[in-house]
Amino acid sequence: MMSMSCKDGKGVMDNGKYVRYTPEQVEALERVYHECPKPSSIRRQQLIRDCPILSNIETKQIKVWFQNRRCREKQRKEASRLQSVNRKLNAMNKLLMEENDRLQKQVSHLVYENGYFRQHTQNPALPSKDSSCESVVTSSQQPQHPPRDASPAGLLSIAEETLTEFLSKATGTAVEWVQMPGMKPGPDSIGIVAISHGCPGVAARACGLVGLEPTRVSEILKDRPAWFRDCRAVDVLNVLPTSNGGTIEVLYMQLYAPTTLAPARDFWLLRYTTVMEDGSLVVCERSLSNTQNSSMPPVLSFARAEILPSGYLIRPCDGGGSVIHIVDHMNLEAWNVPEVMRPLYESSTILAQKTTMAALRHLKQISLEVSQSSTTNWGRQPAALRALGQKLSRGFNEAINGFADEGWSLMGTDGMDDVTILVNSSPDKLMGLNMSFSNGLPSIGHVVLCAKASMLLQNVPPAILVRFLREHRSEWADCNVDAYSAAAVKIGPCSFPGSRMGSTGSQVTLPLAHTIEHEELLEVVKLEGVVPCVEDSIMPRDMFLLQLCGGMDESAVGTCAELIFAPIDPSFADDAPLLPSGFRIICLDSKKDSSSPNRTLDLASALEVGSAVNKGFGEYNDASGSTRSVMTIAFEFACESHMQDTVASMARQYVRSVISSVQRVALALSPSHLNVCGSLLPSLGTPEAHTLARWICHSYRCYLGSELVKSAGEGSDSILKTLWHHPDAVLCCSIKAMPVFNFANQSGLDMLETTLVALQDITLEKIFDDNGRKSLSSQLPQIMQQGFACLQGGICLSSMSRPISYERALAWKVLNEEENAHCICFMFMNWSFV
Repeated sequence: MMSMSCKDGKGVMDNGKYVRYTPEQVEALERVYHECPKPSSIRRQQLIRDCPILSNIETKQIKVWFQNRRCREKQRKEASRLQSVNRKLNAMNKLLMEENDRLQKQVSHLVYENGYFRQHTQNPALPSKDSSCESVVTSSQQPQHPPRDASPAGLLSIAEETLTEFLSKATGTAVEWVQMPGMKPGPDSIGIVAISHGCPGVAARACGLVGLEPTRVSEILKDRPAWFRDCRAVDVLNVLPTSNGGTIEVLYMQLYAPTTLAPARDFWLLRYTTVMEDGSLVVCERSLSNTQNSSMPPVLSFARAEILPSGYLIRPCDGGGSVIHIVDHMNLEAWNVPEVMRPLYESSTILAQKTTMAALRHLKQISLEVSQSSTTNWGRQPAALRALGQKLSRGFNEAINGFADEGWSLMGTDGMDDVTILVNSSPDKLMGLNMSFSNGLPSIGHVVLCAKASMLLQNVPPAILVRFLREHRSEWADCNVDAYSAAAVKIGPCSFPGSRMGSTGSQVTLPLAHTIEHEELLEVVKLEGVVPCVEDSIMPRDMFLLQLCGGMDESAVGTCAELIFAPIDPSFADDAPLLPSGFRIICLDSKKDSSSPNRTLDLASALEVGSAVNKGFGEYNDASGSTRSVMTIAFEFACESHMQDTVASMARQYVRSVISSVQRVALALSPSHLNVCGSLLPSLGTPEAHTLARWICHSYRCYLGSELVKSAGEGSDSILKTLWHHPDAVLCCSIKAMPVFNFANQSGLDMLETTLVALQDITLEKIFDDNGRKSLSSQLPQIMQQGFACLQGGICLSSMSRPISYERALAWKVLNEEENAHCICFMFMNWSFV
């Protein structure tokens, strides 16, 4: 065997195949690898020239070393990833086994109770059930301890009992837990979520894995206003250390009212933080009654509510992270709200979505940000974007509640109490308005007005309504009023714009951030070509809104849908003043809506022709299963104090016009067109729509020799219904110099992200890129002469400028009754958003 040795610290190469590198050589190569893991041949040659210790090693061997090094690095990362996944699966498996054990105990407990009650029913002469056999659920309704004072010994006794009761709910059978509707546990889910059944008040429980240490989890969850959007404030009034190293805190907490139809809630709490013998960290809490602490007088504008033993059990996980058990158990005193609003305060499902799952999602969001720290759009860190979203939500809640301690006072009405006007003469108190208005204008002499109202909606899915309000702002908003509000905040007070409608161009949505499960979006909306004032009509300018959208997933249960926005400057700062306005829609029925989450709204057909085409031809449940929602609207305006009455009148009329628009939309979306049997009305649209559907299918058969749809019947209603549900996107455009779309089926509207109203504003060339337009221009003559053409797959654009890929497309000429060309029909097959 031939070999070559390298003296003076050089490597040894055997037969030109294997090189033994010295430690010095490895160190030199490692330095280069960290700078450039994949050097070019020129770089490798330069390395040999610059590093004498590598001079006797061929560039080919250097290349092999870097290949092996990259392979080892890849294997190391993959091994680390698999170890992490294995730890997560082991922890999840342990969590599921614990949950299974708890459920087995609950089953045994229920079987025992069932046997006892059966025996007692069959033998009525038996004595009453002994108190020792009472279920924990029943006994929990009775006082568990006599009243005690607020002395350290009394608070410690309450804390220990709170800990015991909380643990029995978190890991035992103190509450009968049932799976949250629509929630399926698994490694990729948010966790195991359950709601209470048959216990006093409302209760929810969640278990999950988070990639944070227990102490960090405890810190995050204790800062309730940072993650619980309904929480206004938590004040720590007293802190007492305990002998076991724990702490007892006396807290006062305020929660916002979600609508104008109910008062806000407040709580006096004891919070106990301690470490268990197994190393688990526990944070538990419960309400203090007046008998335990006499210094808890009622607070104006708030209704006193109760938190039963609740909290967090946080266990360290092998290899890092934590397993967390969350329990929320409340008595929200539903008796003091209007009867129609009581489901909001009596639903454990709503509590689970708004509080329990929100806590778990917030932990997972922060864990993701820690593991993938990066700067997002507009140069903002994820934490800064979360703070902006929180600022929007908090400002909107303050506007809805209008607390006197924030400076709000009620203005006189015009005799109609459908819209409430509040005025705040001290805007410095408002969240985000801790500085003067821009351009150096002092806040002295300025006021903020809020016009708000609530209304009940019947059979309107909140997610669908909010999606429409978000995507089609021009259907309800007066851009002139928006421009006035923006000018008042950004460029100082401008003259009142009057009743003239402003002009606006297109609406461009610029995404900023979204949560892990996309249940909430933060974005900037650019309204192009807005006329801010009459004087500026010659020079339209762009306007920007910071917008928060949530609850747009129809499959979620118990969530509220929100659209909150505020005018901003294009270079908005983190501390910029915000005047949030918007909509909040909360479903009052816990029953899950079964409508399709991918259904696009077609407001036009219902508003103009009174049909149910936009409802997906009967996708609603039957009319007997009606649902109710409450919508709360709040709009804020800044102005000079001497214009307060004028702006108040404008704001009142504007909110009334918005309410009118929303009612039209709600009427269009309501399945009131269905009869008691759930069947559709005889007319599914205009006669023209049925005729066009028949022409489309007939022309397809003539030119392509096959059937486009296989209708169950021969009537035009059946043809239109089947065409509407066709899986491929079917769109018709006019035969003009500038073809525009005039019809689309459900899949076509979904693809273009539009409605039949907005569809008529979209030209054919607008949805194609340059290559698509060139190809189309060459194909159009063939379509008109031959009658059809096959188009290769490619990319097109939706009305929201989202790229869409399609496998292939067909185009054919649609003939009318006289065999004349009426329009061109396109069918895009296997399309999807890129």
